[in-house]
Amino acid sequence: MNRLDIAIAGCGIAGLASALLLHRQGHRVTLYDRFARPRPVGSGLMIQPTGLAVLARLGLAQTAVARGAPIQRLHGLNREGEAVLEADYADLSVPGVFGLGIHRASLFDLLHSAVLAEKIPVLTDHEICTSEEGTGQRIIRFANRDAPASHDLLVDCLGVGSPLTPSQGQYLPFGALWTTLEWPEDGAFDLTLLEQRYEAAHRMVGILPTGVRHSGGRREFSFFWSLQQQDHAAWQANGLQCWKDEVRGLWPQCETILPQIASADQMTFARYAHRTFATPVEARLIHIGDAWHSASPQLGQGANMALLDAWALALGLAGEGDLQARLHGAIALRQAHVRLYQRLTAAFTPLYQSHKGAPAALRDLLLAPASRIAPGPAIKAMLVAGMAGSPLGRLGLAFPDYEALRPKGQSAPGQ
Repeated sequence: MNRLDIAIAGCGIAGLASALLLHRQGHRVTLYDRFARPRPVGSGLMIQPTGLAVLARLGLAQTAVARGAPIQRLHGLNREGEAVLEADYADLSVPGVFGLGIHRASLFDLLHSAVLAEKIPVLTDHEICTSEEGTGQRIIRFANRDAPASHDLLVDCLGVGSPLTPSQGQYLPFGALWTTLEWPEDGAFDLTLLEQRYEAAHRMVGILPTGVRHSGGRREFSFFWSLQQQDHAAWQANGLQCWKDEVRGLWPQCETILPQIASADQMTFARYAHRTFATPVEARLIHIGDAWHSASPQLGQGANMALLDAWALALGLAGEGDLQARLHGAIALRQAHVRLYQRLTAAFTPLYQSHKGAPAALRDLLLAPASRIAPGPAIKAMLVAGMAGSPLGRLGLAFPDYEALRPKGQSAPGQ
């Protein structure tokens, strides 16, 4: 295998994982980040079995589990108290399996620390604005520097707003307000559940346990509130008290956690886009993660897709043929799974985020009850776990050893 001089744009999950994998293959890797100090953007996320399989191969799964919160089930109720979101990882029939709630900062830290430990160069304050094909290399130009850089290959991990992709698609009408809070120890909530409450599909409040970010720190959780982008300004103008009344009305148990939110500045509004870049491979350039495909977080796949893309890139570059053929090979390893989950997410999103009443009625009256009948539970678990389309086998991956990863003193469900 030819050793390449590779530039990776962006110190997000896809970028850091790619840097580790390609460095370990013997390539010369340089990471570029636009921030003066690389930092994560976002709150809690779910690591599914697909993503944990990659972290296990990176030697980071044990640390991830120690910092996160093992999640056994997803559980959502409508205003009438009826279950409209149910998925149990035990239905995968994999011994000890769980999802992992984790703060994005924790996942970033373990990947970033591994990159620094392996002395992979990270050039900060380098904001990439364009790139172009040169003679046998890819030329990178920066918004804040006169001198360009040249590499054999550029891996675009700059996310949905990457300047290296043409503007396409649009943001979804619904986003979410989120914040990170200390876990309430009063027993009102379950540390093993991702819980949500819905009013039709136009209001949602959710709680995701995310473990402990800092050594000696307290357990935390991510708190979400679904909101249309066009309503964000009105939310800010109406004040916290009005909004807190809405939250209490939808989920009275939140009374115990709302005092932690004292300012609107604690709530960050996140926008989501549904798009797929049709040509993820160009001359000496490949787009992966959200720079290639992005979707709403309804199925919780974003970070996992990024990790799988990074693994596929390493496999592709280890293959046969010239560079362009190997890049296309990497995309081929992921394309079917990406397409499947783009379609699934597009279908599921209106059921849980929509200003129309029909999708929620369909969910509550037909889909939720029908999904409780076999093989419905197993299908739901497979969809949430990212396992639809059997992505692990195609990538030479397998379920991690969950029994070994489970925190000491915590037994698997039913034991």
